Amino acid sequence: MVLVKGGIYQPLYGAADQSVEVDPFLMDVYPVTNADYLNFVAQYPQWKKSNVKTLFADKSYLANWTDDGSYPGLANAPVTNISWFAAKKYCECQGKRLPTMDEWEFAAMANEKLQDARTLETYNQYILNWYETPKTFRNPIGETFKNYWGIYDLHGLVWEWTLDFNSVLISGESRKDSDKDSNLFCGSASIGASDLMNYAAFMRYAFRGSMKARYSSQNLGFRCAKNVDN
Repeated sequence: MVLVKGGIYQPLYGAADQSVEVDPFLMDVYPVTNADYLNFVAQYPQWKKSNVKTLFADKSYLANWTDDGSYPGLANAPVTNISWFAAKKYCECQGKRLPTMDEWEFAAMANEKLQDARTLETYNQYILNWYETPKTFRNPIGETFKNYWGIYDLHGLVWEWTLDFNSVLISGESRKDSDKDSNLFCGSASIGASDLMNYAAFMRYAFRGSMKARYSSQNLGFRCAKNVDN
């Protein structure tokens, strides 16, 4: 893990003059790999492909694995087809947690040299080019750039779960929006945005909004974070 010192940043959502303070936190340098997750299910067999409860994972959970103990591809490729419940439990079992959306976005706005590279056309174009590239989830970890904080693969490999992945997008249906359970599910519209030209970020928020906590996807993985004082 590496330290992300935190700070004030302007997120995509919210009013143009609304900034968010992110406290210092620790984040994994790499996403969780197939090998990492295989060790996890060996220790916690209730999360094996054949054992997991449908309440916590859909039918796509570990769909690319041959069976409970084997998977195609590379050991050091990111594990995918993981539900939010499974990712959250994995991190908790490591004494960690999933990063919040603001923590993830704060860390991921950095390029190799700048803490905030979002205004650079090359930064956004890199991300958009990745979104158009198929099957990057099969690649090994650590082959994308190391960013300002010393973190790899926040862009260019897989989408990643966050703890509060569904906290920004709303459904547009007022009855649902008043329901506490709607926080766990999908939405179709952004509350607002500070930069309407930031299509790369809009795509991330839209993808998060399309997910439910038990869903899994072949291009969706995760990494863990931790409070500095833990």
